[in-house]
This record gives sequence, C-alpha cells and structure tokens, in this order.
Amino acid sequence: MKKRCSWPGEDPVYVAYHDEEWGVPVHDERLLFEFLCLEGQQAGLSWITVLKKRDHYRKCFKNFEIDKVARMTDKTIEKLLLDTGLIRNRMKLYSIRSNALAFKKVQKEFGTFDSYFWSFTNGKVLDGKRKTRADVPTTTDISDVMSKDLKKRGFKFIGSTICYALMQAAGLINDHTGNCFRYKELKKLAVDTKKKSSGIRTN
Repeated sequence: MKKRCSWPGEDPVYVAYHDEEWGVPVHDERLLFEFLCLEGQQAGLSWITVLKKRDHYRKCFKNFEIDKVARMTDKTIEKLLLDTGLIRNRMKLYSIRSNALAFKKVQKEFGTFDSYFWSFTNGKVLDGKRKTRADVPTTTDISDVMSKDLKKRGFKFIGSTICYALMQAAGLINDHTGNCFRYKELKKLAVDTKKKSSGIRTN
C-alpha cells in the first residue's frame, strides 16, 4: 500500500488531487489562473470544499479562460451569486474577474504570468524536506513577498497563506512529506524538467 501525506484522508476526490496534481510544477497560463482564483475562493474554508465545486466553477467562469473571464459583466456575476454550486460570497466571485484583469497586466509586462510567478523561486522547485505534516508552514518569507507584490498589482484574496498554498499546489515547492510516495516522484521530476524562468525578481 502506498504511503502518502496524511491530509487527503480517504476522500477519493482529495486522494486523486494529492496523487495527480498537488505539487506538480505548473507553467500553463490558464491553469495557473485557475489555481490562483480557486485558492482565493478557499479563504476561510477548507480546500476540499472548493475542490468539490471545481468543475462547477469551471463551467460558470468560462473554464478560467483569462480573456473571457476579464470580459464578464456585473450582470453575469450577480446571477452567479444565486448559484448554490458556488461559494456565494460577492467579493470572492467578483475577485475572479478582477484577478483576470490583473493577470492580463502581468502578462503584458512580463510576457507571461508564468515568468513572473516562477521568478519568486528563481525558476526552481524548492525542496521542503518535510518529515511530518507538522513541519509544513502556512507562510514563508517568499509567500510574504509574493502576496505583497500581487496585492500591489491589483490581485484580490491573495494573502500570504493563500500564496503559500498556491506555491504548494503549482509545484514551486515540494511539500510532500518524506514518507509520501509523491515526494520522490516530484523530486525526480523537478530534476528532469529543469524548467528555466526569466529570472525576473520582485522586491
């Protein structure tokens, strides 16, 4: 039987996310935008709550196609506030559109959001080297800097804790515990891919 991190428990949705997605380096613009928005929807809630609504969010928010989301009208978003399949928080739902607009500005300035995002780790996957779940932090100096810079650029629901969760989800850091089968798999993947970034660094 495979050993894995303790947090997914036995929920099949959570286990699949842990085994197939969490910690895999992401460089696709659409998927980065999706993760950024969904992590923001999680604020004050559990990730599994958002994860189980993920497909419906994709349906309601144009599969997180950045240009399409940026063009969504107030009328459309107001209708979504009546949708029980979403987290019906006005500020959270409107933040998806505002984040799309901010995302597009970053793309224009840096060429891709990917180049900007990965610059916080100089294009490298960090190795958390966590022995147990208790060793995993909720924020770091890097997530603090990232949060501050994203807020300055107009992003919403992007505090340091959310930024660190985003770093974990998108593979900027391998935070699988050492006894988890995915830790070694992703460590090897990081070495094999050696993804290059632009090296742009924010202060």
